[in-house]
Amino acid sequence: MRYLPSISAMQCFEASARHLSFTRAADELSLTQSAVSKQVAQLESFLNRKLFRRVRRSLCLTPEGAIYIGEVRKILAQLEMSSQYIMSYNSHQDLLKIATLPTFGTRWLAPRLARFLNRYPHISLDCCDRVDAFDLDKESIDIAFFYGHGSWPGLECHRLFDEEVVPACSPALLATDQPDSPLELTRHRLLHLSTRPQAWHDWFASQDLTTEHSYQGNRFETFHMLIRAIIAGCGIALIPRFLIAEELNSGELVVPWPHALISANAYYLVYPERMGEIEKVQKFVSHMLPSPDQAE
Repeated sequence: MRYLPSISAMQCFEASARHLSFTRAADELSLTQSAVSKQVAQLESFLNRKLFRRVRRSLCLTPEGAIYIGEVRKILAQLEMSSQYIMSYNSHQDLLKIATLPTFGTRWLAPRLARFLNRYPHISLDCCDRVDAFDLDKESIDIAFFYGHGSWPGLECHRLFDEEVVPACSPALLATDQPDSPLELTRHRLLHLSTRPQAWHDWFASQDLTTEHSYQGNRFETFHMLIRAIIAGCGIALIPRFLIAEELNSGELVVPWPHALISANAYYLVYPERMGEIEKVQKFVSHMLPSPDQAE
């Protein structure tokens, strides 16, 4: 037996929870109040849990109902998204599903897509962000952009470019406090990328320096958040230079100490080995692989 309640029952429960009223839920769904109440009762019976209780003349979610409503909303949202996706599907277009690191996608990939789309109008792109590791096959991803060592089982890997990491901050942060040594940066807050907790340690170590502040400080999940934080004056962060080229050129950000660390890892375009002969993949890979003057 599969524990799958009806979509109608979940819709009635979601609307009733949002309005805390069977009557207003019924008006929204173009049903009778009795029909909505019956659907919710059937859902409660199916789950063997009470989802609402009456307080005076109004509804209130039970603890179980408060937990379940979050799950139901995610299910209904995914169902709606999937339906809209298939409604917009064009059988005459090739769909290419691409996964990318969030800030890399915004600052490096996105500006390079227009020429590809103009050249291959029959190829449609479905781009998504990924921070954590994932399986391309399980998620039906055709092409991904990874940062790492460049050797992943079952994947064809094309090196795009290395990464040069520099400290960066708002110029206002240094208005009255120009550092005379790298260690003097620790007078300010050192900000961190959550997925690279060792970054400051490595940067100091590459200059034969150590400090107890290497692993201390505020953490951010993406470089985009980190960049916005240092622009706002929250502190100093280590950022790949190519991600902040625009801000450095405009003076919105500055490099408080000139030492740059070339990362051991690099950026790669990858795809499952079995996808290598597929035309849409070949066209995208050919378009994205850098020529010598595109290496940065």
